[in-house]
Amino acid sequence: MKLWYPYKQMKDLGQVPVMVAGQGTQMILEDGRILTDGISSWWAVIHGYNHPELNHALIHQVSNFSHVMLGGLSHPPALALADKLVAIAPAGLNHVFYSDSGSVGVEVALKMALQFWKNTGYTGKHKIISLRNGYHGDTFKAMEVGDDSDFSSAFADVLHRGYFLDTPTGGFHADAATLQKDFTALEDLLKAHAPEIACFILEPIVQCAGGFRIYSPLYLKVARELCDKYEVLLVLDEVATGFGRTGKLFAAEHAGITPDIMIVGKALTGGYMGHAATMASTRIFNSFLGDSYDKALMHGPTFMGNPLATTVALKSIEIIERDHYLSRIAQINAVIQSEFDKIESPAIADKRIVGAIGAIELKEESMMAGFRDFAINNNAWLRPIGKVMYVMPAYIITDEELLFLIGIMKEWISRIYVND
Repeated sequence: MKLWYPYKQMKDLGQVPVMVAGQGTQMILEDGRILTDGISSWWAVIHGYNHPELNHALIHQVSNFSHVMLGGLSHPPALALADKLVAIAPAGLNHVFYSDSGSVGVEVALKMALQFWKNTGYTGKHKIISLRNGYHGDTFKAMEVGDDSDFSSAFADVLHRGYFLDTPTGGFHADAATLQKDFTALEDLLKAHAPEIACFILEPIVQCAGGFRIYSPLYLKVARELCDKYEVLLVLDEVATGFGRTGKLFAAEHAGITPDIMIVGKALTGGYMGHAATMASTRIFNSFLGDSYDKALMHGPTFMGNPLATTVALKSIEIIERDHYLSRIAQINAVIQSEFDKIESPAIADKRIVGAIGAIELKEESMMAGFRDFAINNNAWLRPIGKVMYVMPAYIITDEELLFLIGIMKEWISRIYVND
């Protein structure tokens, strides 16, 4: 095997489906089979495959030029996308730094946070708080703030870890009393160690790759207040949650807060190509202004602000707004809620739903063995994470297609024998 695949032990790779075309939610394989995509190609292809307007935008831009470095030069799509992101993001995120993937966007955010304190005259603020079960990418600093040994165990001896807090309890609707233990844990940590803590990074509302754990917006509100109180920056990783996935354009809106730094990616380009943006407040931006490179942000991915990526991102946002995607996401959520209510089994540990995300956690990971192949054999693309099966579809999915996908999940669960 010449091609090295991600997140897989290559020794037992098995048969890998080969996609040769796509249309809407349909993935057309080289053997003629057609699969309905239930996970929007790792949560990015929000408009489906082969979208005519996105295609046209790319063709128009590529006929002018496909790439130019952003170092010392600029171009209209990069400028226009920065303006648009500032207009739609939580108020106060006024500055945009591009990169070529979500992981790199996280690296940039953490570099900003660490250097901010140095630039403003503080010393010793080099630790980072994050949540257990969180995932922020596969590059080194991103791994340090993540909490999944599958991604980082090979590098445990070289990672410089910070502080980890438990994922907030109680789910999306948890009240303040339920969350008091989590509030106290955060404040106790900040009270004891704030002089060495630069920032708190977390995925707002839902930890996607960490098992779709969902928590209350109240936790974000209190985190914002406590970070301000103890002079720690708040960084929100919206790579997976941004652009409508949780039912709001950005998950931070559930709590009505603005972070100091926010990262977006994945759906930014409608899944057409890798690109990300790290957005910062004016307070952060101004700290990098000075008379020398000592204060400058010395980071610059070759393909940051790529004209094709920024062009397709602009068109993607236009479609989200014009076609009232948030209303469609609400309908997707209603279908998931209704259908999940009908699925009962002693094999189920939990059901979690927010926005256009529906996840069912089984009691044992062994209960998921063979599920992916079962889905493929039934003309669906559903790829579980550990013991969690989920749907996270394109927003253009029809109710009928969504019912079909959830039906496959239901059928699999009905086949699981549980020895009580």
